[in-house]
Amino acid sequence: MLVLSLAWGDSAVSLPSALRDLMAGRHSVGAIIVGQLRLPRAILGVSIGAALGLCGAVMQGYLRNPLADPGLLGVSGGAALGAVLVFYTGLAGVSALLLPAGGLAGALLAVVLLLGLVGQGGTLVLLLAGAALSSFAAALTAMAMNLMPSPYAAYEVMRWVMGSLTDRTLTDVSISLPGTVAGCLLMLTTARALDALALGDEVAESMGFRLRGLLGIQTRVVVGAAVAVGSCVAVSGAIGFVGLVVPHLLRPLTGHQPSRLLLPSALGGALLLLVADAAVRLLSGATEIQIGVLTALIGAPVFFHRVIAMRRSRA
Repeated sequence: MLVLSLAWGDSAVSLPSALRDLMAGRHSVGAIIVGQLRLPRAILGVSIGAALGLCGAVMQGYLRNPLADPGLLGVSGGAALGAVLVFYTGLAGVSALLLPAGGLAGALLAVVLLLGLVGQGGTLVLLLAGAALSSFAAALTAMAMNLMPSPYAAYEVMRWVMGSLTDRTLTDVSISLPGTVAGCLLMLTTARALDALALGDEVAESMGFRLRGLLGIQTRVVVGAAVAVGSCVAVSGAIGFVGLVVPHLLRPLTGHQPSRLLLPSALGGALLLLVADAAVRLLSGATEIQIGVLTALIGAPVFFHRVIAMRRSRA
């Protein structure tokens, strides 16, 4: 899918020739199209999809809740609010870098507030704090959109909030990738602890895993998920359902073991987002379909199928 994402588009381009020109520094049409348009979009599709899939698997394993997803912590809402405020204040017209910077700042502020609210509390406190933070950020975002002085600015904000990989550049990649990689690596350090947590908090603590505190599992899960998702939302907008659906689809193939689900979920998330991005290009006409809308349309039927399957198994 990554190769297809680079090779396929509105303009017919020979990918091998374009890559040769790009590596040699030649500014041919193919090199410009692949290097400046398709390559950033493909890299972001892989990195954002992988981060969302991995974050969903980690959150579901830590909270032992199959409905947990990256948006549960309120970080996505915080990032969206930060970007909306950049639009609202008119700073988006000053520099293209201020939009992702605002999203990243909103995500980091959400992390600080979340950690301050949770303190030494457990998973229930984390769930309640995340829900409160998400609701508060959504309310402020809606109010900012309601008070937008220009309907065109409100339209741009609405399109951004729905998520997109269109017109992203290598600058966006450089903004997003470091935080995404760092957050994913931090979440991967919790793999063995997630297996122990499946047996209960007391069992995990008896096996030597520290649940609370600065280096505890909860802090690593929250900070890792927040940094990764915040870095993604800062450049792509809110893309839902990837972290919720992918672990559900892959869990039966990994023996329902949380640690074995992490890397497959990352690969599955990257694949799903690349497929969704290809579908966006194929289905869009005069107005491009936002990728967040498409992932939601993909994710909802999966849960309808799960509900029907559960009803049949209990019947």
